[in-house]
Amino acid sequence: MPPRAPEPAGVALVDKPSGPSSFAVVAQIRRMTGARTGHAGTLDPFATGLLLVLSGRATKLATWLVGLDKRYLTQIDLTCRTSSGDPEGAVVDRHAPPGEGELGERLEHLRGEIELPIPAASAVKIGGERAYKLARRGVEVEMPVRRSTVHALDVIAYTGETLTLDARVSSGTYIRSLAIALGGHCVRLRRTEVGPFSVDDAVLPDAFTADRLLPEAEVLKRVGVAPAARGA
Repeated sequence: MPPRAPEPAGVALVDKPSGPSSFAVVAQIRRMTGARTGHAGTLDPFATGLLLVLSGRATKLATWLVGLDKRYLTQIDLTCRTSSGDPEGAVVDRHAPPGEGELGERLEHLRGEIELPIPAASAVKIGGERAYKLARRGVEVEMPVRRSTVHALDVIAYTGETLTLDARVSSGTYIRSLAIALGGHCVRLRRTEVGPFSVDDAVLPDAFTADRLLPEAEVLKRVGVAPAARGA
């Protein structure tokens, strides 16, 4: 197979729908452009929202994009936990939701610098194998803890059983881990921002065309990278 083309080059802001994996969306864009294609951070299949897809020469920009802060809107069911922290996992326990006071305390503990276990249904390798593959086989492992920063965790809606949060977090933060720590699981998850990029400017994969690609210079300008720093 010939190497993928360096053109068209740029970054696509794609609004991933629920269902397909991020890799499936990247492959769809690759088929449209014929260029080598990558990403700057995936979303779980059940999640929706902003996916940065890098095309052609712009795949080298991943260095400056993967570590950007993220913003999510998530709805959490506080009445049960699942094995994956999302609607795709099996229910592992049901319980009365925390009272408003207790919930407030849990939220406060999740703001700022935090350490939480990575969800079992993740792509992190445990003993050389992806954690989600072990989870699918029912193999229980002690998941490593990841340090991250929750810049803001704002309550948008609260019914007593469900909670909707607007979360601004550092790269690498698992929103499912936050849901588990609150005593529930993510029902819906939508990524609304990646650094200076917004899902409001994104298009669904089927609506993507090459003229939607943001030029490399524009992307790096938005993230504050000087020409000398990128070797241009």
